[in-house]
Amino acid sequence: MSTAELHTLTGAYALHALPDTELRDFERHLADCEACTQEVRELSATAARLGLAVAETPPREMRDRVLREITTVRQEAPAHGRPERTGGSGRTGRWYAYALAACVAAAAAFGGVAVWQNQVAQDARQEADRAQRQSEELAQVISAPDAKTSSGELTGGAHGTVVVSESRNRAVFLASGMERPPSGKVYQLWFNDAGTMRSAGLMDPKASDDAVLLDGPVDRASGMGITVEPAGGSAEPTSSPVALMDFPTA
Repeated sequence: MSTAELHTLTGAYALHALPDTELRDFERHLADCEACTQEVRELSATAARLGLAVAETPPREMRDRVLREITTVRQEAPAHGRPERTGGSGRTGRWYAYALAACVAAAAAFGGVAVWQNQVAQDARQEADRAQRQSEELAQVISAPDAKTSSGELTGGAHGTVVVSESRNRAVFLASGMERPPSGKVYQLWFNDAGTMRSAGLMDPKASDDAVLLDGPVDRASGMGITVEPAGGSAEPTSSPVALMDFPTA
């Protein structure tokens, strides 16, 4: 590569975006070019600060837009060695502004992706931990010394069993052979508090056999019900129960 071409690679170098062949050539050039060294130092610092400051996921189209617009910017090679930067007028000033803007936008985009990836990983770990805790609590209810069970037939030939532990103040519902709810709907479980229905969580809409730890304490509930609700559940039942079961008392 010519020296003039090497002068234009400061932004890409600051963002670690050079292929190996250009990287080697540019680093040899960097050792002898104080102006490029200073520009790389400034651009790298800007990119680092932006990467650390990003707290929101960037728009999905940002990276494509930056890369697309960069191709429309004409990079003027200097005629004699490394030109001095001007304040904001002339071709050199415009190119430096374009390079800095591209560096800033790319740093924000790639920094945002890193933050987003980290958030996804944290969410996955939290979900796994929550599922593990629920599985452990479900097993503790079923194996509790005072666990009592009650079973019955549900609509459509399905079978349901409810297990209640007074000492743990929790209940588990086990279903077998349930038909899948209509598209966009979900089975929602309810505690029956003397005729008032209190939400107890949702069943997996894709599972015909399921074991669910009812969400919340049993307290004074005498039984449970199941209704078909919109995806995500409802604050109170919006349809007639497809099943009602009394909690075991003995």
